[in-house]
Amino acid sequence: MALHRYSFELAKSSDDLKGYFSLRQAIFCEEQGLFDQNDADTLDGVAYPIVALDCDASPEHRVVGVVRIYEKSPRLWYGGRLGVHPNYRRVGRIGKGLIYKAVTTANTWGCDRFLATVQEQNVRFFQRLHWDSLEEMLLCDRPHHLMEADLAHYPPGSEARPVLPWEVQQVS
Repeated sequence: MALHRYSFELAKSSDDLKGYFSLRQAIFCEEQGLFDQNDADTLDGVAYPIVALDCDASPEHRVVGVVRIYEKSPRLWYGGRLGVHPNYRRVGRIGKGLIYKAVTTANTWGCDRFLATVQEQNVRFFQRLHWDSLEEMLLCDRPHHLMEADLAHYPPGSEARPVLPWEVQQVS
């Protein structure tokens, strides 16, 4: 497997946005049954979609992981809808890479706190990546934890913050 086979980036192209929403639907609607028809909501209008890309895959199958980030209030950021294609869950880098890209991107754009609601079965994975559980909760009738990233482990980068909205409304 090539060292640079996978990349993690903001989804901006029409193809990457289509893949982003398609994979979200497959994971959260079809596989997990958390939503009926689709998982789109009002946050999609203000969220920045991030994709994991398999650079060796064909264009229609290159989005292999997804997450979104959004600023809920000044300097308070959330991540959500983290998912990895079933064929890539054992790769061991996709989920970790998406989380790193999400938190470092928000940190670059002025984040003081980064939170996410995490399904209970994924809490230990997040804890290994320097996240703390703040409280337990039920979402979509399933146990979740509200978790916070330790920003000291997610240094800011230099990526400029794009202006929203972009093509999201045209793709969905």
